[in-house]
Amino acid sequence: MDVFVAGSTGVLGRRIVAQLTDRGHDVVGLVRDDGGAALVRDRGATPRQGDVLDRSSLVDAVDDTDVVVHAATAIPTGSKPSKSDWERNDRIRTTGTRTLLETAQQADADRFLMQSVVWVARQPDGSAFDERSTPTPDRTTRSALEAERLLERRAADSGLDTVTLRGGWFYAHDSAHTRRFGRDLLAGRMPIVGGGLLGRSDATLSTIHVDDAAAAFVAAAEGDATGLYHVVDDEPVTLAAFLRTFADCLEAASPRRLPGWLARAFVGRDTVRLLTNSMPTTNDRVRETFDWEPAVPTYEQGLERVTERWLEDGRIRETTDGYEWVGEA
Repeated sequence: MDVFVAGSTGVLGRRIVAQLTDRGHDVVGLVRDDGGAALVRDRGATPRQGDVLDRSSLVDAVDDTDVVVHAATAIPTGSKPSKSDWERNDRIRTTGTRTLLETAQQADADRFLMQSVVWVARQPDGSAFDERSTPTPDRTTRSALEAERLLERRAADSGLDTVTLRGGWFYAHDSAHTRRFGRDLLAGRMPIVGGGLLGRSDATLSTIHVDDAAAAFVAAAEGDATGLYHVVDDEPVTLAAFLRTFADCLEAASPRRLPGWLARAFVGRDTVRLLTNSMPTTNDRVRETFDWEPAVPTYEQGLERVTERWLEDGRIRETTDGYEWVGEA
């Protein structure tokens, strides 16, 4: 197939590009500069410069495309993101989705795939939920829900087949958030943020290694089904268990607890909300519909993989006192 990937240089997008080209597809990756173009070429694809917020820059790039993949985001990676930090991500979710959809229809594409997040539908009581559950967005996910609903309307009004893949909490060796967690765990600065007065209430998270998230996009691109799917691994995990397992992999001290109300001063209200509100869901529907299952089915295996890759890349090194962080955050 001919596939166009927006967000082709991101932690998810560059994996989607590599996996698609490995399977013999012709891929065009949207880039913004020469550095991004080199990343796309290295993965066997053709770079085209443009911006999802500028429709005129997309027309030639998306021409004669079978599948359009919208994997572009601008999720803040700072330790305490503000409302303004989320504004570009909101524009990419809303205006970017609208622009890509219009361009895809003009190019007579067959399928349109979009990235979203499972916690747009987490339940107020922390109970398990699935693709049929009523969304409960907050200020960081309202734009994701708006994009999902835009896709639903366009699917109803046109012949374009649409798929929304809600990802769990991403982690990987090259994820900015995973790197910060690893660095801070080794430095003894990564707490277990919990709910309640003393921070002892643990949230249950649904995670996914980014390699597996990309594989789900490839399976959906090659498939025929449409609709909404949750892309998570096989085992939800509490934040406490995730961080303690990560600390064990890194031979770091077990992290201490910090109440969410106190952590807000250091990481902000939005980050605390993410870490202290449960989002347990499953991958049942995407497994049943597409030829996909996670190669990294649990967080334990995934964190071992992250640690091994950091050792290979020299991001961490072994000392007489254990590992130390030597890479940039």
